[in-house]
Amino acid sequence: MGLCESMRGWRWQGSAAVFRAGVGVLLLGLSLAQSVPPHATCPAAAAPQSLTQPHYQDTEGEGTIVGFMAALVQSFLHTVQPNPFPKDLILKIVKDIDQVHSNQELIKETLVYEVGFLVCAAIGVLYIVLMPIVGFFLACCRCCGNCGGKMYQKQTSSIHCRRRTLYWSAFITTVIILAGNICMFKSNEALNVSVDQSPVELNKTIDNINNFLIVVPQQVDYVVNESSKTVQEVTRNLDGIGSQLGTEIQERLRGTLDPALRSVRLLDQEAVNISVNLDKLNSSLAQLQSSMDRLQANVTAVKNQINQTLSNTNCTGCNALHPELQKLTLGTSISSPSLNELKSAVDEVNKTNLKSKIKEVEDYFNSIPQRVTNETKDAVQNSKQLLGDIEKQISQVTNDIPLSALTNVSDTLDQVQREIVKVTPEIEKVEQIRWGVGVLLCCVVLLVVVCNLLGLVLGPLGLTSKTDPTKRSCTADCGGTFFMMGAGFSFLFCWLLMIVVLVLFLLGGNIYTLLCQPWNNGQLLELIETPDLIPGLEIGPALGLKTNISLPDVYRDCEKNQPLWTTLHLYEIVNLEDLLNVSKYTEQIQQYFEDSDITLSTITLLSPEVKKQLINFSTTAQDFDSTAITQQMNNISSINLNTTADELDKLASNQTDSNIKEELRKEARDLRLIQSDIETTITPQLENLNSTIKSLRSTAEKINGTVGEVLSNVEVAQDFLNTNTTQIVETESRKFLDCQLHYFVVYADWANLTITQQVGRCGPVAGAVDSVEIILCSNMVESLNAFWFSLGWCMIFFIPSIIFSIKLAKYYRKMKYSDVYDDRIIMNHIPRAQMKFT
Repeated sequence: MGLCESMRGWRWQGSAAVFRAGVGVLLLGLSLAQSVPPHATCPAAAAPQSLTQPHYQDTEGEGTIVGFMAALVQSFLHTVQPNPFPKDLILKIVKDIDQVHSNQELIKETLVYEVGFLVCAAIGVLYIVLMPIVGFFLACCRCCGNCGGKMYQKQTSSIHCRRRTLYWSAFITTVIILAGNICMFKSNEALNVSVDQSPVELNKTIDNINNFLIVVPQQVDYVVNESSKTVQEVTRNLDGIGSQLGTEIQERLRGTLDPALRSVRLLDQEAVNISVNLDKLNSSLAQLQSSMDRLQANVTAVKNQINQTLSNTNCTGCNALHPELQKLTLGTSISSPSLNELKSAVDEVNKTNLKSKIKEVEDYFNSIPQRVTNETKDAVQNSKQLLGDIEKQISQVTNDIPLSALTNVSDTLDQVQREIVKVTPEIEKVEQIRWGVGVLLCCVVLLVVVCNLLGLVLGPLGLTSKTDPTKRSCTADCGGTFFMMGAGFSFLFCWLLMIVVLVLFLLGGNIYTLLCQPWNNGQLLELIETPDLIPGLEIGPALGLKTNISLPDVYRDCEKNQPLWTTLHLYEIVNLEDLLNVSKYTEQIQQYFEDSDITLSTITLLSPEVKKQLINFSTTAQDFDSTAITQQMNNISSINLNTTADELDKLASNQTDSNIKEELRKEARDLRLIQSDIETTITPQLENLNSTIKSLRSTAEKINGTVGEVLSNVEVAQDFLNTNTTQIVETESRKFLDCQLHYFVVYADWANLTITQQVGRCGPVAGAVDSVEIILCSNMVESLNAFWFSLGWCMIFFIPSIIFSIKLAKYYRKMKYSDVYDDRIIMNHIPRAQMKFT
C-alpha cells in the first residue's frame, strides 16, 4: 500500500526477426500514424541545401567589328544561293565519297545546287580575263593616237558642263571605292582579331565543358552523401531515443500526475505544519502547566498562612474573609480531547511518509527515459543495421547513372586542348602572313583611291576655265596624270584582286551557306544525327536508352539550361523512384511492429487505506474544537490576587494587634508578588499559546479542502492512467517513428527534385556550341566574307572609275594641239524699210 506500486517496463515481445528488415523504430507505416498529428517537439527535418551551380567563364567575346556588313553580305549570299540546305545531297556525297568523280548524276545535282555561285564565278572569270585584255588594247589604241590618246581637245560650248559631270561622277565613284577600301581594312583587322582570340575563346569553352563534366559527378556525390547525413541524424535520434521518446511520454503523463503530486505534496506540508503546531501547542501547554503548578503551590502556601492568621482569636472581623479565601486558587490543569484526536490523526498520516512516496514516484517518473533506452536497445541496433542497407541502396544512384562516359569526353577534350596549344604558334604565324597580304591588298586599292583623289584635288586647283589647253598649268597637268595613273593601276591590279575575290567568295560563301547558316537554324545538327553518318554518335544506344535522342532536342534543352535527367532521358535507365523509395519497407515493418507488445503497467496513486486515513484526518481536523482550551485560558487570565490582597490590607488596618496586622500585610504582599509573577510568566505563555491555537485552527480549517483536492486530483489522475497509459505509449511511439520517417521523406523529395531538376544543368554545353559558332561563323567567316565583299565592291567600281578617270584626265592634262572656241556673234546690217507715197 502506498502512493505508487512497482511497475513493469516496456516489453518488446517477439523474436529478433521483428526488427531484422527494418527501421522498426523509425519507419512505422503511415497508416499507423494517420490518427496522430505531427508532434510539435519533433526535431524539424530540414531539407539539405540546394546545389550551388558552378561559375563558368564568359565565352561570348566582344563580337565582330564588321557586324554592320553581315546583313548586307548575307542578303547577297541568300540571293546567290536561294536553295535550301542540301541535306540529301550531302548524305549522297558522304555515302558515295569514293565514286563522286564518276557519278555524273551526283555531279550534275551538285552543279545545279551551286548554280548561283557558278554564275558569279563565271562573271568573275570574265572580269579576270577581259580586264587585262581591255587594258592592253586600250593602251595600244592610245599609243596610236586613238581612244583619246591624241593630245588634242576640241573646245565646245558644253565642255565645262561635261567636265563638271565627269568630275562629280569620278568623285562619287572614288568615294564609293574608298568606303569599300575602309571596309576592307576593318574586316581584315576583324579577321585578325578573331583568329588571335579564337584559341583563347576555344580554351575557355573547353574549360567550361571540363568544369561541367567535373561538376556533374560531384553534384551526384553530394546528393548521395546527403543521405549519409540523414542516416547519421536518424542514428543520433535512435541513440537518444530515451531522451526523446521517454521525455515525450513523461510530458503526456506529467499533465495529470503533476496536479496530483502537487496536491499530495501540499497535503504533506500541511500535515507537517499541523504536527509542528500540535507539538508546539503541547510544549506550551506543558510549560504553562508547570508554571501553573508552581504558582498554585505558592498560592496554597499563602492561603494556608492567611487561614492560620484568620483563625487567630486576636484577629478582629476575620471570619468575614473566609468565603473570599475559598476562591483563592489558580485551577488544576489544561486539556482538550479534540486536541488528542487531531494529534492521533496527524500521526497516522505522517506514518505513511508521503515524502518518500512522492520521491518514489518522481524517481520512477524520471527513470522513464532510461527505461525506454534499455527496453529499445535491441530494436535500435537492428534499425541501425537497416539504415546502413538503405544508405547502400541510395548510393546505387552513382552506379546507375553512366558517369564514366563523362570521363571519356573529358579526356578527349583535354587532348583537343593540348592540340590547340600545340598548333597556336603556327596559326599565329600563318595569320600574321595572311594579315600582311590583306593589308597589301587594301593598300593596292588605296593606291588607286589616292591617285583619284589627287587628280580630283590637283586638277581643279590648276585649271583656269578660259586657258588654252596647250597652256594649262603643271598643277592641272599633274591632276590629269594622277587620273591616268589611277586608271593604269586599276587595269594592272584589278584582275589579280578579282582572283582573290573569286577564291574567297567561293570559300567563304559556301562555308556560310553549307555550315554557318544550317548551324544557326539547327539543320546542321539534324544532318549530324543522321544514322550511320558518324559512327558511334548515337547518344541513346551509347547510354543504354530504349529510345534515341536527337541532337536538336539535346541542344534545345541545354539552351534552356535543363538538367541532364530530362535532356538525356536518364529516367529510362535509372529508376530513381525505386532507389529513393523508403515507404516500400513500411508494410513489413508495420506488421512487425503490430506483432510486438509494448505495455506499461498502471500506477496506484493512493490505496484505499490511505484514502481512508486522509478522510479520517480531514474529519478530525474539521471537528477540532479549541473552545475548551480557550475557556480555560480565559479563566486563568481572569485571576486577580490583588483583590484578595486589598481585602487583607483593609482588614489589617482594622486590627489592634500589631502582630496580626503585620501578618495580614505580609500575606497581602505575598499575594501581590504571586500576581506579579502571574503577569510576567503566565500571561506571555497564554498569549503564545493563543497564537499557536489560532495558527493550528487556521491550518485545520484548510485540511478539509486540501484532502478533498488530493482525493479529486488523484482520482482523475488514476482514471487517466488506467485508461490512457497504453494509448499514450503507443501514440508517442508512433509520433517518434513518424518523425524519423519524415527525415527520409524530406531527403527523398529533395534528392528527387535535385537530381531531376538541378544536377547537370547543361547550359554550358549549349554555350560551348554557341561559342564555337560565334568564333567560327560570327567572327571569322563574317569577317572573311566582309573582306571579299568589300574587295569585290571596289573591283566593280574600278570599271566606272577607269572610264571617268581617263575621260576626266583630258580636261586637266596639257594638250599639244591648240583649239580655240570663239563665242562672238557677227551682226549684219539690215536696211530700214521706207514708205513711198504716190
